[in-house]
Amino acid sequence: MTTDDASKRMELRDVLPILHTPFTDKDEIDRDSLQREIDFCFETGARGVCSAMVSEILRLTPREREELTIMMVVAAQGRGPVIASVSAESTKEALYYGAVAARAGCTAIMAIPPINNAMPEAALWEYYTALADQIDLPLFVQDASSYVGQEIPMSFYVRLLDQYGPDKILFKPEAAPLGPKLSRFHELTGGRAKVFDGSGGLLMIDCWRRGLTGTMPGCDMLAGIVALWNALLAGNEERAYQLYFPICALATLQMQAGLDGFLAIEKYLLHKQGIFATTNRRKPYSWELDDPTRAEVDRLWGQLETAIGEAWKGTGI
Repeated sequence: MTTDDASKRMELRDVLPILHTPFTDKDEIDRDSLQREIDFCFETGARGVCSAMVSEILRLTPREREELTIMMVVAAQGRGPVIASVSAESTKEALYYGAVAARAGCTAIMAIPPINNAMPEAALWEYYTALADQIDLPLFVQDASSYVGQEIPMSFYVRLLDQYGPDKILFKPEAAPLGPKLSRFHELTGGRAKVFDGSGGLLMIDCWRRGLTGTMPGCDMLAGIVALWNALLAGNEERAYQLYFPICALATLQMQAGLDGFLAIEKYLLHKQGIFATTNRRKPYSWELDDPTRAEVDRLWGQLETAIGEAWKGTGI
């Protein structure tokens, strides 16, 4: 492989799914399931892998967070970029995890603001600029305020972009209403910003029309998300909507219970696909998947499987 080929393989764009952390019945990280998950991501057509909120990052011990970052890089085997969450309640802790990511060979880091208290903009600036200045990797600034943490002001995004440029600072905004805010952000930045959506694909087509560099979904519906992304790239709107409707419906069920809703349903689907050995989550959590919700998830999953099969039939899209 040439240097140019290797560089293209590590580009931060397209589908970069957020890994879920699998746990054994002894409440330890399940390394075999994690390897299956990462293999599944690359085999399905994802460009790389990430850790973030649905990785249960904030429920891991410090040692587990380091181990997860290292395991991600080792398991990815250079097949694509690895982005590690360094989100923390203190700048010192975030810098520590950033240094771990850099030493492990990660391609980039990602961070939400501290969540215990609402941070004034000056404190947010110190937090993010410390990461940008001291960790020699691109930094994804994530606003996960639709389900955890505080909203980041748009003026703050613009200020960071002006200070460091679009190759150093990338964005994963998830504050509502996402679509109009995304359009306004591109207006303010002259389209320079590299923006990724999340929220399980719930608003993916609307965000695509407003300008996306890529998407960062969970891994549970990844085959559908990759097929949807490819349909959008190909301009095949009919195929895109066939895939989007069950994805959107499943993501709506997940979002009703916030982060724990995402985790419960996503891990259920990963177990259903034979990728995870268990559906175990880190305790405590606030929501369980009840029988009626599980039945609806199964019905929608059947519709998504049909849509995925149509998308990849023959020559695909």
